[in-house]
Amino acid sequence: MQLDYTVPTTKTHAEAVQAVVDAAAAHSFTVPFVNPLSETLASKGFSREAVTIIEMCNARHASAVLERDVKIGLMFPCPVMVFDEDGQVFITTMRPSLIGSFYPEAGIDSIAEEVESAIVAIVDEAAA
Repeated sequence: MQLDYTVPTTKTHAEAVQAVVDAAAAHSFTVPFVNPLSETLASKGFSREAVTIIEMCNARHASAVLERDVKIGLMFPCPVMVFDEDGQVFITTMRPSLIGSFYPEAGIDSIAEEVESAIVAIVDEAAA
């Protein structure tokens, strides 16, 4: 399985970021932080095309996973990234179902698959 799930969008970068935030809320995920990474890099003298990381969390799923193994919290929150490349805007995320392979003894596969289903839906809805 591929580590990431990435789709193109015809939206502008700003529209795509807002669409991710809106879709996250529709799927009961909170967005504690939106990181305009390319702006931060530019302020330090590093120029690149736009990159924004949207961090999101679903409290019910997070609590269930932390009950299995608190160290899985090192992989929280779920990031979705909007990036521009060669004039095209993309929305991407890591596949949460892969977290179980890092912590096989925790038995979180079904939770991670449920989270992945929601995150992929968020990405698809935001890209549409």
